Amino acid sequence: MENVYNSHKANSMLEQSLFESVDSKTPDYIKSNKLLDMSEKKAYTFRLKKEHLEAYDEKTNPYGLGLKEWFAGYAKEAEVSTAGIRGPQNILYPYDTRFPINMVGIMLATEAKALVAKELYPDSELVKLAGSEVRYNSKDFLNLIARIQAAHGIKTLVPKDRKTIPIWMASFLAFKLDLLGGEYITSSHGISVKNATKDLNSQGSQYLPEESMLFVEKIKYIFSEVEKNGYYDINISADDDALISEELMSKLDDGVELYKQYLLDGVAKDANLNLIKDLKEKIVIENVGGSAYRTLSRILKSLDIEKHFDWMNTDEDPFFHGIGKYDKDPKGNKTFYDYSVDATVLSKKSDGTSYFPVIESLHYDEKLKDYPIGTVVLITDPDHDRLTVCQIESKDKVDFIKKLGVDYVQIGQDRVLSVFTANQSFLMIMDFWANQLKKEKLFKKHPRFIIKTTASARSWDEWAKKNGIKVVNVPVGFKEIANVMKKVEKQIQEKPNKNVVVTDVLGNKINLGKNPKLIFGGEESGGMIIGSEEVIKSQAGRIAIAMREKSATEAIIVASALTSYLSQKNQSLSEYLSEVFKTNKIVSKFDIREDIAYYNESEPDIEKLKAAKTKGEAQRTKNDLFYLAMAVSKKQGKLSVSNIKKILGNTFEELSFKNLKDVKFVGDGTYLEFKDKFIEIRPSGTDAKTKAYGAGSDKEEIKKYAKIMGNYSGDLSELYKKYVNMDLYNNAKEISLKDYAVFTNKDANNTKFVPPNYSETLKF
Repeated sequence: MENVYNSHKANSMLEQSLFESVDSKTPDYIKSNKLLDMSEKKAYTFRLKKEHLEAYDEKTNPYGLGLKEWFAGYAKEAEVSTAGIRGPQNILYPYDTRFPINMVGIMLATEAKALVAKELYPDSELVKLAGSEVRYNSKDFLNLIARIQAAHGIKTLVPKDRKTIPIWMASFLAFKLDLLGGEYITSSHGISVKNATKDLNSQGSQYLPEESMLFVEKIKYIFSEVEKNGYYDINISADDDALISEELMSKLDDGVELYKQYLLDGVAKDANLNLIKDLKEKIVIENVGGSAYRTLSRILKSLDIEKHFDWMNTDEDPFFHGIGKYDKDPKGNKTFYDYSVDATVLSKKSDGTSYFPVIESLHYDEKLKDYPIGTVVLITDPDHDRLTVCQIESKDKVDFIKKLGVDYVQIGQDRVLSVFTANQSFLMIMDFWANQLKKEKLFKKHPRFIIKTTASARSWDEWAKKNGIKVVNVPVGFKEIANVMKKVEKQIQEKPNKNVVVTDVLGNKINLGKNPKLIFGGEESGGMIIGSEEVIKSQAGRIAIAMREKSATEAIIVASALTSYLSQKNQSLSEYLSEVFKTNKIVSKFDIREDIAYYNESEPDIEKLKAAKTKGEAQRTKNDLFYLAMAVSKKQGKLSVSNIKKILGNTFEELSFKNLKDVKFVGDGTYLEFKDKFIEIRPSGTDAKTKAYGAGSDKEEIKKYAKIMGNYSGDLSELYKKYVNMDLYNNAKEISLKDYAVFTNKDANNTKFVPPNYSETLKF
């Protein structure tokens, strides 16, 4: 494919069709108005003018960028976002401000964050890090961020030649090097045309909403200056400004050696490494997008275990090698359609049968045909923070696999690929890791606990209880897990010989004991962390019990050791999962997630996309408020569980609510606790989607509940209006956000970051 659009060359017919569609939907005035030219290497100033704030009009405002409209959506998402401020971009014309993610928006956000930093830390040397994965325009976004920060006197560490690094490495280095924070460009496992900036604070954790709102307020200030003075100047330094430093990252080999030591103190202990070195068959690492390979391969080599892995898709590709991409939508309509690169996404064929569209697009029937039964495949996403675990098994195991609740894909006449949910694979990983600690006589040296999101498996709670491990439940989002870590660390530091007590989002007060150690932190969407047996120390002496971002590298090392352990016993992962269920008397063996998307987010026409998203957001909000208002009313003592049962029974006649125990707001969704299961209905914090989660003892039952309740219109019956106060209903979202703030701030570790003497701490 030789067609080139705005420096992007299509590598397949499907990618070319995407480019052609985007190009045809982009107006000429956008194409010709190249506001920010990243090919300009010298320093220059961008003047933001009044006309830029208003909508474009060919006659009355030809310079309009519609920044007021852009900012309204940006600020709204900043208030609730779970994983950076995400959105689609114009992949060919990234300065197109009609899209949520664009060069001008990133410029404004970076300028605002720089103003906040200088205000919080006057007269201090400030150092940040900037990194990215492989998405369209990421390198230009990274360069723009670094150049604006440099213009403000903020030093920015970047990889040599602005090459890719994983999100967890950016997070790790922000903490380890005591940086003010970092900017990381990714949209995780989202569709190719999406992008985002994940703001990392000085802990290496994603911003909490209150941190994001500080720079949102500064954007308001910038706009007010434009309104008052007619303009606001944003300086962009030279591309080779001395404050943009590749030198330190080169010296640190992009952090590989420092991270290796962190692993050796944690999951890469001899017990695990020796098992991996004993592997007889190769483990396959599916490197979606290609960007994980650059860093992970070096880490595995430094640990002397790289020869035990085969790689797929090592070339970096923003189209992600076509993975998850189709020329038809789920209804069979001819159009470009992207299912994302989340390997666990399930869809339905025209005959009603379920299938894995992402895994089917990996063509494993061909690529894995020469690998033996028992081969484990580890699928990681472009920013390398999530992991999906799969294994080739004999077709005669299908009935056994299905009874366990494990889904599979046929990859040959007599072979299937078991696809484990993170709920299943992480249960095996935490069980194996606990046993490894017991073998090394380390387990009882400290009280143990896990941090998990409410939407994650109920089996994790059951397993932890059976093993004497405390559980802290938090809202969805890894920053919530990191927030609890920091609360624990504060108590360990301030009261080293006292019991650590925290309150989880379900309202439980949990005594973790003296000097507790995290044995696992994770979420059902595929992200996990384990941490270290020893306290992790930064260059300036700050401490942590684990890093602040999920890491597929930690997951891969433990999963690989488990694979070798089971291989020596001639046991499959599914057999081990069954064993974990039996040994730990797990009742809630099954889990489900129903994703309800209210529009096609692959739509290249931005006006259609915005209209569809707005309509979808209204549907999402209506569904959310139906459940949320009941949870808020119940918490305020204005609605009983008995009344909620009546409302739900009247609304969903095909479902039973007789054994419903409680309904709670859990930070970003509504959690319905039954005696034998849970259902959680949660609006996406980043899109017009609803997610319905469930876990219990009957897979078909929880699937039915999640599907029906997740897809509910949100219409209010007369019975609902009889029991739920409508003023409270209309204010439920605002009330819930205040409740969420109370949870996050309770016993919070708000120790102010103090920039160290970098001439000492950054000596390498």
